Amino acid sequence: MRSLKSLTMKAGMDLAQKSAALRSALEELDSVLVAYSGGTDSAYLAWAAHNVLGDRMLAVIADSPSLPRAELAAASVFAAEHNIPLEVLKTAELDDPDYQRNDAQRCFHCKDELFTRMEQTRAERGFRHIAYGMNLDDRGDFRPGQRAAAQHHAVAPLVTAQLTKPEIRQLAREAGLSLADKPASACLASRIEYGRPVTRENLSQVEQAEDALHKLGFRQVRVRHHGELARIEIARDALAGALTIEMLDRITAALKPLGFRYVTLDTQGYRSGSMNEVLPATAITPASK
Repeated sequence: MRSLKSLTMKAGMDLAQKSAALRSALEELDSVLVAYSGGTDSAYLAWAAHNVLGDRMLAVIADSPSLPRAELAAASVFAAEHNIPLEVLKTAELDDPDYQRNDAQRCFHCKDELFTRMEQTRAERGFRHIAYGMNLDDRGDFRPGQRAAAQHHAVAPLVTAQLTKPEIRQLAREAGLSLADKPASACLASRIEYGRPVTRENLSQVEQAEDALHKLGFRQVRVRHHGELARIEIARDALAGALTIEMLDRITAALKPLGFRYVTLDTQGYRSGSMNEVLPATAITPASK
């Protein structure tokens, strides 16, 4: 792997070279379990791994209350369309008090549960490695799950190939994959304000609320759960469509029956990780473990 890493660090690599580097990285793994969520990054990684390794790869998706049912169904359909072997693992992070309390390290505990289960499957099935869909752009974000991945020795072939998020989308388009332009979709727990316990009930509230907004025609949305208040983020290019009295009334009518006393529209629009904006610097420093 050292020579490949050296190659990918050279300046001026074009997309074809990065694609070749990804293929080489996957070939060197020999056999691999791919952590698969149904998002563009993990789906492209699973598709590429299957093309390179055939039945020496297995995509694994974690099924828990934090995964929307629509996302699980779509991920299963994509895998079936491309003959990607898929295993659904029931994970139990919601039984973990460290996860439930929903502090800044919640994502670590979730991914620790996933990778622990994947390690067991890897050993049972005789696969050599675990891989996940971190891309080059992810490295600068606050993502405690990356620490869990490192502790379980999960590899990131998209990073090895120096692929950014836009480049992965472009490669997916060139491959004719239907989810090339799929909006990002983090787990439902990421919508719940830090310090508010994660429960099946509030995860279901968020899922139903976002489903309702999708049915109203909004493609990229987040419903941030602040107890009795639902704070809605809509992509800025679609925000104007929400700013009519008629649409605001429809949004209110859809969300209030789900248990929200107040419904508000965030005028900044959708942005990834907005819940992290309230965290002090000390909270996002990875804890030693």
